[in-house]
Amino acid sequence: MHNLPGEFNIVKCRSCGLMRTNPRPTPEAIGFFYPDDYGPYLVPVVQLETNDNESNNFKSFLKPVLNKIFNANSTLIPSLPPGRMLEVGCASGAYLNHMVRKGWKVQGIEFSEEVAQVARDIGHKVHGGPLETAPEPEEPFDLIVGWMVLEHLHEPILGLRKLYKWANPGAWLALSIPNADSLDFGLFKDKGYALQVPTHMYHYTPHSLEKVLEAGGWSIEKIYHQRTLNNYIGSIGYILRDKGFKRVADSFLNFSHNGGKITYLLYPLSFLLSLFGHTGRMTVWARKK
Repeated sequence: MHNLPGEFNIVKCRSCGLMRTNPRPTPEAIGFFYPDDYGPYLVPVVQLETNDNESNNFKSFLKPVLNKIFNANSTLIPSLPPGRMLEVGCASGAYLNHMVRKGWKVQGIEFSEEVAQVARDIGHKVHGGPLETAPEPEEPFDLIVGWMVLEHLHEPILGLRKLYKWANPGAWLALSIPNADSLDFGLFKDKGYALQVPTHMYHYTPHSLEKVLEAGGWSIEKIYHQRTLNNYIGSIGYILRDKGFKRVADSFLNFSHNGGKITYLLYPLSFLLSLFGHTGRMTVWARKK
């Protein structure tokens, strides 16, 4: 990632099936692999607004319908009345803003202190640092979310147990995560876009994820396979880059940010692959046991 040095293997436990990156950078060293141009840090910062005026910006009444149809299910949450929400890995606070507009009281945790400060500057209560050092909240949460974050944790079970203690009885946990049991994982192997070593410490299948969540005190309620082909397109980009086609490769590697309306054309295939659990990304709902 980011042309930084290092060579890493992925090893698999023959007993439980859990896969992890080996060697793994220590918690003190991992910050080196999150440079300023790390993708989530580049999300545009927007000011906190409590009034949801998004509908005024729609040029057509068809747009919300299309958004619902083509929603990739990447940040799907259970249908809940507004309460208290924690986002682990909140970056500069874009999703926190989104949930505030829906009436939620929000807090965040962000590994980068610099990026956490950006979220604090627009009014959010955000801990800068890893989950392991985050202080106990004043009140428990009804919903905890983590979008592409669990795979980054050094000690996922300890992290999940910590979140368990912070959750109200019956609280929900919503996670998005790469699926190491997907077709793209075996097809592209070391060119796999979702591997993202070494920042992805663990590589989960639905089966191994269920075991890890259970050990952390959470029980899976639902798994959604996201309707997106970003893993496949990014993996092709890595292949093209290694063959010397850098300019073309960059367009594939940046597709998740710049794909635009082309995403709609790919929807039939992504929808079909999602039915069979092979888009490479999943959104999981779990509940406090």
